[in-house]
Amino acid sequence: MSDMGSENKIDDVGWYNHDSQDQPLSASPSMQIHNQQHQHSKFLTLPTVLTLGRVAAVPLLVASTHPFYADSWWGRTATTSIFIVAAITDWLDGYLARKMKLGTAFGAFLDPVADKLMVAAALILLCSRPLEVAMSGEVPWLFTVPATAIIGREITMSAVREWAASRNSKLLEAVAVNNLGKWKTATQMISLTILLAARDSSLEGPGILVPSGVILLYISAGLSVWSLAVYVSKIWKVLLK
Repeated sequence: MSDMGSENKIDDVGWYNHDSQDQPLSASPSMQIHNQQHQHSKFLTLPTVLTLGRVAAVPLLVASTHPFYADSWWGRTATTSIFIVAAITDWLDGYLARKMKLGTAFGAFLDPVADKLMVAAALILLCSRPLEVAMSGEVPWLFTVPATAIIGREITMSAVREWAASRNSKLLEAVAVNNLGKWKTATQMISLTILLAARDSSLEGPGILVPSGVILLYISAGLSVWSLAVYVSKIWKVLLK
């Protein structure tokens, strides 16, 4: 994403230099309006609009919690549907940014923020009213442990990436998103979707849904801690050079 943003900036410089050879130093009002519209269209690309929609969906997810807690069928459906749509747009905006070369610096910044907000909201929702797991009943700490690991990791990585960006490019490369982080995100989205949908008693095999969701959530928490250790190790190697 950041590379795409750099390419866009380079294109902007080329466009400016090309036009500046043919245009006078003082641009006409119509040219200034055109430039403003051009910059606005680059700022609000389709992937960025999808990401903004994901941020806007977080309050909707929270608003659906009352009927969700009240075991209302439409509340459960609304909560699960909002999360599924958010998970789909998480993949879609990245795909469009790469395929159509519409990546921007703002989109690269906002995308992980939207993911963290949605995942944190879903985790808190599950922790506030734990599900009953077959053979173990309702365990208060069942979701608290992985939720703490996942949210703590995300906060730590945000701080680490901010620090790395202020230092040098080598440190920033050390904390670039890798395949381990992608697997972590995928297991998070799948496990949370299963656990949110598992509250619907009309689904067949609820005894299988909840344990599978819990297992995937703990796998996601393990991947979160593991990926954090990998990033810290890379940073340490760069600092020792």
